[in-house]
Amino acid sequence: MSFNLLRLKPKADRRLRAGHLWIYSNEVDTKATPLTRFETGEQVVVENSAGKPLGVAYVNPNTLICARMVSRDLNNGLNQGLLVHRIQQALALRERVFADPCYRLVYGDSDGLPGLVVDRFNSVLVVQMASAGMERLREEVVAALQQVLQPDAIVLKNSGQLRRPEGLEEYTEVVVGEVTGPVPLRENGVEFVAPVLDGQKTGWFYDHRMSRERLQHYAKDKRVLDLFSYIGGWGVQAAAAGAQEVLCVDASAAALEYVHENAQLNNCEGRVATMQGDAFAVLKQLRESQEQFDLIVVDPPAFIKRRKDIKPGEQAYRRINEQAMRLLSDDGVVVSASCSMHLQRDNLVDILRLSSRNLGRQLQIIEQGHQGADHPIHPSIPETEYLKAIFCRVCSF
Repeated sequence: MSFNLLRLKPKADRRLRAGHLWIYSNEVDTKATPLTRFETGEQVVVENSAGKPLGVAYVNPNTLICARMVSRDLNNGLNQGLLVHRIQQALALRERVFADPCYRLVYGDSDGLPGLVVDRFNSVLVVQMASAGMERLREEVVAALQQVLQPDAIVLKNSGQLRRPEGLEEYTEVVVGEVTGPVPLRENGVEFVAPVLDGQKTGWFYDHRMSRERLQHYAKDKRVLDLFSYIGGWGVQAAAAGAQEVLCVDASAAALEYVHENAQLNNCEGRVATMQGDAFAVLKQLRESQEQFDLIVVDPPAFIKRRKDIKPGEQAYRRINEQAMRLLSDDGVVVSASCSMHLQRDNLVDILRLSSRNLGRQLQIIEQGHQGADHPIHPSIPETEYLKAIFCRVCSF
């Protein structure tokens, strides 16, 4: 296979030689290799300023991250054969760790497949392609997944904000088999159904699996509040672990319908209630009603999507956690989670410390949660480490 050349500026190869996969547009020697000469999604050989080849990348000349490395083999770019190999590698890790075939099968850069996410729900695969280079390989991706796993169904859930900068349209399409509604999954021994066609992202969030398992150890006989509950990942698992009462709060009425269905699947529907509304407004309402909870989960969507959102985002995390702590019974536990890559773990800890001090209460960090093995961290790409969960005991002095 013959590839066009993309040449870098002097010293712009340092991150790539350290293992990083991204190339920014300002690192390209555009005099030698103008970005306008490349087609969107085209694969190219990347070379340093001295003309030494570094590997193969796919290109999007219209984005800040204008290229992503896909192979260090100059003779082979990303094709069906390499896709099969890397999916097999990813599968081997997941099968080593998880008993049930329900997990994130492919986690983008960390699995050597930048721009590709695949979530597995038993025999159903839900695929997201967030880059033009991966979208261009759509047929090869589907064929590789069929070759490795022979799934009953494959759904392309190609929606979300990451596709827009790449110039890609959003769509959802079942390309293999048939999916007409929610699909089953099992996590930490608890049964769920997930709306893979019309739910958030792929329909489920596997990343907090390990922290939700730890939550079960604190839930028995407790009164639990699950904020931003979505379809009950935290709250239903708390109920299944013996919580006395669980209240799931979410802005989406459709998501809360699934909370009830998932509670029923685990024979705990009598102990799970829901409340629709904005979490900040609901917290105020619960406080005015003098409600108290023994265990509160605060797992909001990303308040900090970009660097420029850090200051207002941190203020939002402070507000939501402090308001939640006001509803905690003495010696209660709050689990504060964040999926904002731009919120550092130490900053979240500081937010929790300040919130508790402002209420005149003592805070102890008793556990910390991270993303699971199906979201492996690429040591050269700090952006692949984003998830945080801080388990805190809050009590009077």
